[in-house]
Order: sequence, then C-alpha cells, then structure tokens
Amino acid sequence: MPTPASKSSPLARAAFLAYLLLIIYASWFPFSGWQNQGLSPWIFLETYTMPRYWTKFDAITNVVGYIPLGTLLVYALYPHVRKFFAFLIGATAGVLVSGTMEAVQTFLPTRVSSNLDFWTNSAGCTVGALIGVLTVRRLLDRSQLQRLRQAWFAPHASQGLVLLALWPLAQIYPQNFLFGLGQILPILSDWLSWAADAEIDLASYIRPDVVLTVEQYWLSETIITACGMVGASLTLLCLLRKPSPRAMLVAAMIASAILVKALASALLFAPENAFVWMTPGAEGGFLIGAIMLAGLGFAPHAAQRRVAVITLLLALVIINTTPANPYFVATLQTWVQGKFLNFNGAAQFLSLLWPFFAIWFLWLPSHKLNAAGQGRVS
Repeated sequence: MPTPASKSSPLARAAFLAYLLLIIYASWFPFSGWQNQGLSPWIFLETYTMPRYWTKFDAITNVVGYIPLGTLLVYALYPHVRKFFAFLIGATAGVLVSGTMEAVQTFLPTRVSSNLDFWTNSAGCTVGALIGVLTVRRLLDRSQLQRLRQAWFAPHASQGLVLLALWPLAQIYPQNFLFGLGQILPILSDWLSWAADAEIDLASYIRPDVVLTVEQYWLSETIITACGMVGASLTLLCLLRKPSPRAMLVAAMIASAILVKALASALLFAPENAFVWMTPGAEGGFLIGAIMLAGLGFAPHAAQRRVAVITLLLALVIINTTPANPYFVATLQTWVQGKFLNFNGAAQFLSLLWPFFAIWFLWLPSHKLNAAGQGRVS
C-alpha cells in the first residue's frame, strides 16, 4: 500500500502527455502526401537487415529521444503502479508507441519506416522506465524540488508548469522575431493553397498591399518581442505564491529562453549567427517588456491573467500580419535541416501552437482555485 507521503503527480501526467504529443508530431511531420504505397504497415518487423542509410547519430538520437517518455510514464503511474509493474508498462508502452509511429510512416512518402528506429526507440523507452523506477520516490516523495513546488507554486499549477517549461524550447525553431511565436497564417495558407490548387495568402486578405517602412517594421518587432515576453512571464506569475522569489524565477525563465535561442541559432545556422535575432527592435521590445513586468509584478492575480491574454493575442495578430524580414529570409536559406528533421518538426509544433495553448490555459477555471490558495501552503 502507498505510504501517506506517496501522492500522484498531476505535473508528471501533464508532462507525459505533452511529450507523447511531441513524439507523435515529430514522427509524422510534415503530415502531407498521405497515400497507400502498397507496403505492409508492419514491414519494419518483417525486415531483419540494417537500413541502407543509417548513422550512429541517428541511433543515439532515437534512444535518447524516447528515454524521457519511459521516465515520465513511470512518474505518471506512481504511486498506483510501482517497481516491476511500472517498468513493465513503460517498456511495453515504448514498443507500442514506437511500433505505431513506424507503421503510420509507411503511408507518408517523405518518411521511411525502419526496424532500426523501432528497436532503438523501444530501447530508449525501456531505459527511461528503468530510470523512472529508480528515481521516482526520491523525486516525488523526498525531493527538495517537490518541497519547493509546494512552497512556491499554487496547488493547481501542474499544467501551467509544463506549458512554461516548453516556452524556452519553443524558441528553438527559427522565427522572424524574438519571442514571436504563433505565426500560423503561412502554414494555413500553404494548406489552403494545396487543397484549392491555387495560390492563397491569408495575410494579404487581412492586410492587403502592406508595405512597411523601416520605422513601422521596427515598431512591429518591438511590440511582438515585448508582448511575447510579458505574456509568458505573467503566465508564470499567475502560478506563484506570495512567498516565492518571483523576480528570480521570471528572470531565470527569460534567461533560459534567450540561451536556448542563441544555442539553436548557432547550431542550425553558424556560430556567427547565434545572436542574429538580436536586432534594435528586439532590444527595444525587451526593454519595454522588462519595464512592464516591473509594474505588473505587483498587480492582482486576475489583472495579471487578463493582461497575459491580451498581450499574447496582440502578439499573434501583429506577427501574422507583418511581412517577413528579407534579411531573416536570406539567413533561413542557409538552414540545412538534415538529421534534425524529426527534431525540427517538434520544434515547429511548439513555436506555432504555444501561444494558443497558453491562452487556453489562462482561461481554465483552475485559476480561481489558484488565486484562493496563492498565499498559503497546503
């Protein structure tokens, strides 16, 4: 029987579902060209030879990519399922998830179903399940992180914590603007153009014949950066209790997003392009965002939540109606996705949909419960 200290973790369950969704998106990206190619969905199990083209990098990436899935599944099952049975479920889930991903890939012309991917992904999830079994009690029952979670964050903050943990990762995919997430109109335009067999540009219908001056483009970039930064930071502030170090946590989240952005730009393009996104408009938006947060940090919980929604919506409107920076488009031409195709698919998914998930989360009724429990520790 579980000990009194053993409690289920909504954060672990939310993190597991989010990671599973990322794996599905990365495995089936770009979701186009579906057709029956005359292949058995289980061809990867019927082939015993190694794929013609494979590298150690691919194999290692497949193993490492599925380790968090197994670990998070064990955490999500705890304390209802533990030890050997949790490990068995984690290993079995790896086989089922990986097999499903490979089977569906046989209907995508741009993807290749592979027995190597299946076995390495399954092995990664098995290793992750073992790590989860060995660490679950230390992390969920006796962990300093668990005590800080209870002391600093509101009771119903699990979904928000997962969402905010994904915000720095959403910066990986190249974007026109710093913190400029949610540029979904170009994707929708491509889908409609393919469906209608005609060139469709939704942005031109919303803002026809737009030609921005340098000053106007600079202003748009400033607003997008400031709104993206303020919206994410206020979402975090909505989850914090009064005794928590609010300024330190907000600064740490913003710093991690900038660090991830710089590292991603250096890896995807070239080291000299690590800070190509740090333009005068981005610098101005960062400064304005910091000033706004300095004042809004002391606002009531309900006001922070409303301003977060407004800033995220404003950023979405402007980023989807502002033409792309020609310099950024030229830089994007040097981006060779190569081995990172799966990873880039998941990163694009985050960059496109993170603001919409954030707005949905900010409207959840659990915020009323969080507001009632912000000042006390349960």
